[in-house]
Amino acid sequence: MSQSAISNKQSAIETRSLIVGTAGHIDHGKSALVRALTGIDPDRLPEEKRRGITIDLGFADLQLGTLRLGFVDVPGHERFIKNMLAGAHGIDVVALVVAADEGVMPQTREHFEICRLLGVQHGLVVITKSDLVEPEMLPLVEDESKELVAGSFLEDSPVVIVSSKTGAGLDELKTVMIDVAQKTPARSRDQITRLPVDRVFSMKGFGAVVTGTLISGQIAEGDELELLPSGAMVRVRGTQVHGQVVARAEAGQRTAVNISGVDLRQIERGMVLAPLRRLRATQILDASVSVLPTAARALRSRARVRVHIGAAEVLGRVRVLDADGTVGAGDQGLVQLRLESPVVAVHNDRFVIRTYSPQETLAGGVVLHPFASKHRGKDLQQVRQLLEQLGADDRASKFGALVEFAGQTGIRLSDLAATTGWTDELLLTAVKEVQAGNALTDAGGVFISTRHFDDYSRRVVEELEKFHKREPLSRGLLRETLREKVFAHSAPEIFSSVIVKLEREGSLVSEKDTVRLASHRVDLSDQDRDLREKLQQESKNAGVEAPSIDELMTRVGVTSSDRQHARKILQLLIEAGSIVRIQGDMVMDVTVVEELKRKLAAHGNATEPDRMIDVATFKELAGVSRKYAIPLLEYFDRERVTRRAGDKRLILK
Repeated sequence: MSQSAISNKQSAIETRSLIVGTAGHIDHGKSALVRALTGIDPDRLPEEKRRGITIDLGFADLQLGTLRLGFVDVPGHERFIKNMLAGAHGIDVVALVVAADEGVMPQTREHFEICRLLGVQHGLVVITKSDLVEPEMLPLVEDESKELVAGSFLEDSPVVIVSSKTGAGLDELKTVMIDVAQKTPARSRDQITRLPVDRVFSMKGFGAVVTGTLISGQIAEGDELELLPSGAMVRVRGTQVHGQVVARAEAGQRTAVNISGVDLRQIERGMVLAPLRRLRATQILDASVSVLPTAARALRSRARVRVHIGAAEVLGRVRVLDADGTVGAGDQGLVQLRLESPVVAVHNDRFVIRTYSPQETLAGGVVLHPFASKHRGKDLQQVRQLLEQLGADDRASKFGALVEFAGQTGIRLSDLAATTGWTDELLLTAVKEVQAGNALTDAGGVFISTRHFDDYSRRVVEELEKFHKREPLSRGLLRETLREKVFAHSAPEIFSSVIVKLEREGSLVSEKDTVRLASHRVDLSDQDRDLREKLQQESKNAGVEAPSIDELMTRVGVTSSDRQHARKILQLLIEAGSIVRIQGDMVMDVTVVEELKRKLAAHGNATEPDRMIDVATFKELAGVSRKYAIPLLEYFDRERVTRRAGDKRLILK
């Protein structure tokens, strides 16, 4: 088919970019196919050219009308599967390459299984090297290829026979690629910007450059991004797509980003570029896994494995969350991955598990909760239920499961953003969806299940009831004490929201730094009322020469054994404002304190404009010795009646 015919066929779809990944056995002609299609040699390393094999990822691009295909050419040798995996994570379409002279080989099968595990849904089969076999051999290779992909996403996909050497079948292949592109849905816009780094290099005059498949979002010159998991903040100096400078790179494009703010030695394959302070690194993941039917062994708890996620490879151990601790060949199960190094992952990311040694592809799966905690055995049934809920398609259900996982601690919107990778718009939509029901409560920006929120409310009332029973003469429990007793493991916003809710309902009263039940009243006996009056009168009689609390008790005739009870009566007077605690054990009648304030104000007015007073003048003004003057002045400083200025005080207006 001519290029003009291709353009006409392509005009039916809008301009878009797709990533095509090659897959197949070593020496089956993957790189030669990319070179024949695009005119670009994806083998860039001198060793690759010398040895004639692909060692690392190679890249090329092809424009078909308004369709731009970015090719990721992967190595076929089993020793370089980890490099293959670094490029396979971001592909939209797989081109499964089978050489006509060899047919399906071990890495053909492994690459195909890896694509299945990574959730690739679209592709085609390309039979290469047709010029090396007799024509009657081609149907046999085609049948063998179809047998391999039977029952998979490639079962009904087209099979194209080509020769990269003679060019036979290449035009047909381009046409088929357009057809496949039409059936491949556009990338979701629900995710924030993420670019897993699969290549790092330096350009003279430009500095550090990273490349990768932009799996979601956009990157433009001037953007400030974060390089994770290191947390380094970088600035985008420029972007290129397929070697062309662009103002903005879009999801689904092979992208090169020139960044500043970080040394080249600090960047590694597997890192991720993302918006500032949006995503976080993790080392414990809850996930759903599928073990290959052809796996030589089961996936067992405590097995050391290699986890490939994004462009990263990390070592870790598995904990199977099912009862028998094993996921057998061909089975699915729930696991927790405990990694030895941090990675960047969000809900629904795909990964592949390979055995530690010898290295064989064993399983793959989907991240359900990227910030999991270590689960206790008694909680596993509930954990499995919540993980199954996270695996559902409904956003509100996912949101609810994440809130349930947070338990009584609650979860902030920023935590939900890091967990899901959702855009702000999608997060707000999800919030509205869950708020339409009554299962979740928004406690000042912290989300908690209504069940846990109501439990907190009940426990507050119970704690206050116990306190009032234990301390009937106390006006209320200190807020901080209540918070430590009931809310020690929750976000501060939950405590405040529960108190506000109970106040609104009329269940409790919050007064300054104390909280009490609305029904609580301090009922004094005749004897206690008599003691209260004596304490107040004696404090008034003492005037400015305030006694200590023990001295005050002695003056009113309280015995040592009764002083603890008498102190509670005194505290009632302090809380009522009848007696003022000046400092430590020094208390003074409020009328005396107010009189001293008036004298200070009068002195300030009389000494305008400086309004200053020293200790000696205050002693004379108040009629007290230094023993009382210093504590009184410090009290007035705290009350902002005065402000210390060297050896003097400024009397504030």
